[in-house]
Amino acid sequence: MPRIPVHTVDNAPEAARETLRSLEKKFGMVLNIHGEMAHAPVVLAAYQGISQAIADHGTFDARTREAIALTVGATNDCGYCQSAHTAAGRAAGWSLDETVDIRSGTFTADPRLAALLAVAREIAADRGEVAEETWEAARRAGWSDVELAELYTHVIVNVFTNYFNHYAQTGLDLPKAPGLD
Repeated sequence: MPRIPVHTVDNAPEAARETLRSLEKKFGMVLNIHGEMAHAPVVLAAYQGISQAIADHGTFDARTREAIALTVGATNDCGYCQSAHTAAGRAAGWSLDETVDIRSGTFTADPRLAALLAVAREIAADRGEVAEETWEAARRAGWSDVELAELYTHVIVNVFTNYFNHYAQTGLDLPKAPGLD
């Protein structure tokens, strides 16, 4: 059972309403995670701020962003985010099998992307630490220092949501991703 009730746009604190309305428009509904974040407008604003910075300045395409989100969600065992990003990954062009492979760490269809996902997995699993061989493998695969620096922000926004979902015990309001309990 969720620890934090889900707000609607109408009953959210005034300071969260505009952001919640914007997210409702983007996703077609108020997702449970956003409705819970709205209880403390600072939480919703922090999430939206990082997300907006990525939208304004990020260089990764939707498929790459969703692959990162799937990787981080699986690393942090966040069923909510794995489910949400499985749907978003499908919309970005990944097959269902590819989303499962990305989550499991067995994705090999694109070795360049797999090298980036290995870095993302280590960032999430090892408190930001990345083994030199993992970093160098990504560099050899063609990822620049700029892209590897940007990757950190994508990982962090996903860690933020993963941890929030664990903390709030967010209820799933999306189709469950395959293989989740």
